[in-house]
This record gives sequence, structure tokens and C-alpha cells, in this order.
Amino acid sequence: MSKGALREPVASGVVRLVNRLSRLSGRGAGTVAGGRVGLRICPDLLERLARDRTVIAISGTNGKTTTTAMVAAGWGGDVAVNTTGANMPAGLVAALTESSSVRAALEVDEAWLPEVIRATRPRFVVLLNLSRDQLDRASEVRQMAERWLRCLNAPENREIVVVANANDPLVVYAASGASDVRWCDVPTVWLLDATSCPRCTRPLVHEDRDWHCACGFAKPVSTTVLDGQTVSVGELRAPMTLSVPGTFNEANAAMALTALVAMDVPLEQALQRVGTLSNVAGRFSRRQWRNQTLQLMLAKNPAGFAAVLSTVTEGNDDVWIAINAQIADGHDPSWLYDVPFEQLRGHRVCCFGERRLDLATRLDYAGVEALVIDDDSAPPAFEGTVALIANYTAFAQWIARSSPC
Repeated sequence: MSKGALREPVASGVVRLVNRLSRLSGRGAGTVAGGRVGLRICPDLLERLARDRTVIAISGTNGKTTTTAMVAAGWGGDVAVNTTGANMPAGLVAALTESSSVRAALEVDEAWLPEVIRATRPRFVVLLNLSRDQLDRASEVRQMAERWLRCLNAPENREIVVVANANDPLVVYAASGASDVRWCDVPTVWLLDATSCPRCTRPLVHEDRDWHCACGFAKPVSTTVLDGQTVSVGELRAPMTLSVPGTFNEANAAMALTALVAMDVPLEQALQRVGTLSNVAGRFSRRQWRNQTLQLMLAKNPAGFAAVLSTVTEGNDDVWIAINAQIADGHDPSWLYDVPFEQLRGHRVCCFGERRLDLATRLDYAGVEALVIDDDSAPPAFEGTVALIANYTAFAQWIARSSPC
């Protein structure tokens, strides 16, 4: 028996123990610390845990957690899943250690996708989008597309079925190296990181939900189409009815459904299951704070904000936004100037978080009425539900300080 085989059960036991102690001590969610220790004991632990499992890997800059939850729900039954969003190898090890299911839906950080594909040998890879994120440490978005392209074009990955967003030119470029791609024509709000061709650098021509370049690089013909409230997957058609808001979530659902139908899950059955999701790890949940009802939404970059703002501009007179700049958020908040906050004109916005002054300055440039609220102060009372948009650590803080309705 190899050393790895001997180390695997020990490492798995340590993962569970350390994560349990982490939760009991209140020092963490118990999804990463144990995984790190386990990988030190058995460096190929992820590969060993994924062996003999059917894996669907979901990656992209935005929508990973929600789409992964949709895949798991639509699949039905027992599915191993990293529900808290711990999407690097340590978090994936923790998720697979905690479940004995032979099926796994894994959210994967976009920078780690090639390594995770090598280790887990997924049957399907779902590629949602590519945009700028965490500017102080993330690589340039086109470099990410190149890494995906090389990975999917490798001979050992030719059997992977890729589900890809046909409306994002960077995703199309990255997925063009795969041998079997299920293209999805879904609404994609943010395309400002794909204004020039990733092949030749000429300007791309965008017209509604179509795009092309003079060099011949163009939007591919799609097998899945989301048109209004109807989703078509091949010859199958069904009405799209979700419990979570926004066309961006309908797009996420359409891509999840494409993978599930390819796994022989009936479309209507998968849709019914996906439609029961009302929140994902607290996102889109309704919470109570100081007699105020809030609907919490996570947005971490310009693409995420553009998607979420399209849902709040239709209603809520008051909008609260909380911005931090900790390690998980990225220390550079200059991305705020790329967010289309002009859409909030006519609304009153309350600014929270460590970078509330930066946010208020950006809103002033956008012509949006803004109030700066210190953490110990209460904003003006508002009758009805307030949309609260927060980035990573600010979102976690609001989950902790509020309670379920």
C-alpha cells in the first residue's frame, strides 16, 4: 500500500476534527482550516477524495455559489457541495471529507480551476463569466482566459463536457479549446471587460445579445437559450420560475439546468427543484435589524453590482450599501468607480462599512443622494423592505448583526 493510501484516512479524520474544533471555538466556519492541515498530511488528498465520484465543477467571477447550489438542488438527493463558498483546494477537501456521496457539485475559484480539474477529473465544467475582481492581487482577466484555454485544450481534458456562457467573449475564447461545449445564450449584464477581441485585440461589435469581430471570432450557436421567462435546452422548453430575484439568477439557473439535462435529469424536474431555492448562504434572504426588514444581496465587483442594481432600481426607495476592504474583499476599492451607480438616482442610499466615505464620494459623482452611517448609528427608518448590498466581509457582518425574519 502506498504512503498516500495510508495517509488518506488519517488526513480525512484530521480534516473533520480540526474543522469541528474551529466551529466549536467560534474561530471560523470550519470549512478551510481542516482542509489545509489535511493537505499538509496528504498532498494529493483532493485527488483521492474525488476518485470514483461524478463531479460537476462551477467557476467564473460571479455567480459561482448560487449556481453550485442550483446544480446540487436540481440534481436531487445527496450531493457533496461546498455550500459556504470555500472554493479553493482546502475548502473542496473539507466538502468531500464531510460527504460520502458519489456525486459532487463544487464551486471552484477561477484562478484554481486548472489545478482542481487536474485533481478531481470533473465530468462537467460550468463556466459562468470572467471579469475584473480584487484588483490588488488577481491576475488580469485575459490571463485567466488564457489559463482556462490551455487547461481545456490539454489532451487529458478532452473528455470533459463544458457548459459555457456564449454571451461572454472571454468565456467563449477560453472554452474554444474544449472538444465538447454546450453553449448557453443567457442575459449577461457586464461586458465591459470584453470590449476587444481576445484573439486579435480589434474592437468587438456588440449588438443586443450578439457580438463579433472582424477577424471572424464571434458568438457561437447556442444549444441553450433563455428568452424572457422561457428556457430551452436543446429540444426541451419550460417556463423559468425562481424564488431568487434577478435575470442574472435566471441566467445562472439556465446554465445549471444545461449541465443537469446532460446528466439525464428531466428538465421540468430539475426546474421544480431549483425553483425552491429562496436564498443561498444568506444571499437574497430577508433579515431583521432594529425593526427594519432587509433583503441581503452580495456584490463584490462591478459585474456583480451591475447585476444586483438591476433588481433594486425597480422598487426600494431606500438602498443600503456596505463596503469593506479587507483581505477577502481586496484592499483596492477603486473598482467602485466602474459600478453604474447612476442607476440609483432618485433613491436615497445609506453608506456603511469601512469604506463608506469612498462609497459616498463615488455616489456624489453619480448624482445620488447619500447618507454616511457610522456603525454605531441608526439610519433613518423606512417602511417596507430595504435592499442591502454588501461585499464579502461586510455581508458576513450584516448576517451576524441581523436575525432571520
